[in-house]
Amino acid sequence: MSAIVNANTATLSLAGRQSGTHLSTELDASTSALWCFMHATPRPCFSSALLAECRTVQRSVVQGSHDPHAPPIEFLVLASSVPGVFNLGGDLSLFMHLIQEQDRVALAAYARACIEVSYHQSIGLGLPLTTIALVQGDALGGGFEAALACHLIVAERGAQLGLPEVLFNLFPGMGAFTFLSRRLDAVRAERLILSGRVYRAEELHEMGVVDELAEPGDGAAVVAEVIERRRRRPLAYGAMRQVRQQHHPVTYDELLSIAELWVDKALQLSPKDLRTMNRLFRAQSLRAPTSEYAAEPMAAQAAG
Repeated sequence: MSAIVNANTATLSLAGRQSGTHLSTELDASTSALWCFMHATPRPCFSSALLAECRTVQRSVVQGSHDPHAPPIEFLVLASSVPGVFNLGGDLSLFMHLIQEQDRVALAAYARACIEVSYHQSIGLGLPLTTIALVQGDALGGGFEAALACHLIVAERGAQLGLPEVLFNLFPGMGAFTFLSRRLDAVRAERLILSGRVYRAEELHEMGVVDELAEPGDGAAVVAEVIERRRRRPLAYGAMRQVRQQHHPVTYDELLSIAELWVDKALQLSPKDLRTMNRLFRAQSLRAPTSEYAAEPMAAQAAG
């Protein structure tokens, strides 16, 4: 049974299989898992429209938790229906325009929209709910941050994840350090961010950033196995989720203060920095769902 996203009314209604403009959802009632598939257009990045649909789904799940007649949702899975791409990050076209116009208000509004989604994802919407990222392709910049915001990351071998912002003299400001420093530590998180490298899922699994590795094409099956394990021992896994949040909590204020710093630094980028950003934007555009392009990751193209 699928769930229809209605962005206008900010509700989630259960009905036949249908798709939102940038996000489709499907409820697996047998496992109480809501699967969310990103397919943003014209580029597979976090456009303002995709962010709005993500928040619509989150709010609707919270609303449904208070409805005794609504099906329970215990797992929220973030995935992509774009072949070879999880998400390529921020809307670089919008960034370049707002930076050139020195429009701090609009850039800050975009940053807040990003952390609204990532913060609520990181705390399981304030519900006894586990969030899972299924990465079956490139997750770069904000795409990697979105995966990091989830409680668990399942990635297929060969998937590429990285934070290329340093290539255009910026840093990932929508949660990368917050989430990485809790999976690794502050020193290794900073090192990873400043490297600008794109890592394979296998490397990040060895480091402890990726929780579960899957063979190509088997990601959904591994997510199903993870869900089944957790449903067998809900008290133990639920308690550990709470322990992690109490031990080193992710706070909205922390995410907001870093996002505001990101806005300040973005507005200081030079014309040379913006030219590098534009090269990344062109590479991002080539990875659109309608494109047959499936070559190097964006960071490698920009460096070249």
